[in-house]
Amino acid sequence: MSDDADAQAAAGTAEGQGPVLISDDLARHLENKREELFEKFEIRDEFPEAVIDEAEERTEDVQAEIDAELEDGDREDLRDLTTWTTDPIDAQDFDDALSIEERDEEYVLWVHIADVTHYVHPESEMWNEAVERGNTVYLPGYTIHMLPPVLAESVCSLVPNEERFAHTVEMHLNKETLSYETIDIYKSVIESDERLTYAEAEKRLDDPDAPLHEVNVLVHEVADRMHEIRKDDGSLVLNPSRDRAHTIIEECMLKANKAVTHELMWNRGVEAMYRVHPQPTPDEWSKALQEIQDLDGVSIPGDTWDDPRKAVNATLETAPGRQLDKIQWAVMKVMPRARYMSDPFGGHHALNFEIYGHFTSPIRRLSDLINHWIVYQNDVPETLVALCDRASDKQKDAEQCEREYKQFLQEVGLDPMAVNNRGIEVVEEDEADETL
Repeated sequence: MSDDADAQAAAGTAEGQGPVLISDDLARHLENKREELFEKFEIRDEFPEAVIDEAEERTEDVQAEIDAELEDGDREDLRDLTTWTTDPIDAQDFDDALSIEERDEEYVLWVHIADVTHYVHPESEMWNEAVERGNTVYLPGYTIHMLPPVLAESVCSLVPNEERFAHTVEMHLNKETLSYETIDIYKSVIESDERLTYAEAEKRLDDPDAPLHEVNVLVHEVADRMHEIRKDDGSLVLNPSRDRAHTIIEECMLKANKAVTHELMWNRGVEAMYRVHPQPTPDEWSKALQEIQDLDGVSIPGDTWDDPRKAVNATLETAPGRQLDKIQWAVMKVMPRARYMSDPFGGHHALNFEIYGHFTSPIRRLSDLINHWIVYQNDVPETLVALCDRASDKQKDAEQCEREYKQFLQEVGLDPMAVNNRGIEVVEEDEADETL
């Protein structure tokens, strides 16, 4: 690529464009709107002093703790394992990392998750605050963390070239079926080699000379096969054109989440915080499929009508691009809302998983933090049912808050995606962006 082409490509990135420029008056307008939404949805923007003090005290000498646990043999030392993270360009916390190897008879896939429960436990102020918040709230250009920033953005975040405590899910997968041969979940110490954005991961897949090229190619081959197997098994796939980097992360996280909840349910026999997604009624599915069939240029393959999820998948692959949003919306309108429950009864309809739960995002989701504690202690909090309800309700609040804030940004002439990707800078009135 020429220097001019490089410069042109860079100019199209968030970094090249620079922050969105707004006036001081508009900045106050946005702040007032956020405060209004936080009050409406009972979202706490500031951490109590006791929580901040506890977090800072608990993380005073993390490296000494890591050295001590490695010396005592309390954790698996995975620092020499090739490991990397892949996240959106605007990610602030990195709570999952990957490693993979191909062996003669199997693939070994490691999903390393930030070990938040090393620092946060049910008797701590930080745990109580996490229960209060329920999850991290991501607004365009503004984040309200579930955990204090010293944890969320520093000692728990799996940043490159830093030793970190992790909870590792090690999965040995059959080469033919990609089913689990063995699952092992244990505490570890890792050191990520690199932090990739999705765009960077795509480039690594295409460049044989780039660092991490071979492992990214391998994990994509495995993830792509997992995706096709999952789809053939009846899992609903509403975004058939997802790029390779997103496919890697989505499939590896699904595989790890499923492995953990199967381990808890079948091997340990303990309750957990399961993700349960009820199915629409037959009449609701029929209504959705008929709405899709009536779209111009769209035809549902005749042999798929008896399985609505497969019917939608097949239709999305052949439908004109202009109709994809309408097909997706027809499905979403009839889909019940998924909830967290202490009993997996009913399974996850959209994924077509009999048992499913969350484990891979304990920095930003209460459900994952709870499941980390259950795996670690092999015991269940007495208030598990109430915690399930809390996590479900706060997730709904966060999504609605984000939706209303995005709508407000549009009303005042700001592009939510530009604000999210580029951030905001307050400048003099005559310097502010007039349009985006």
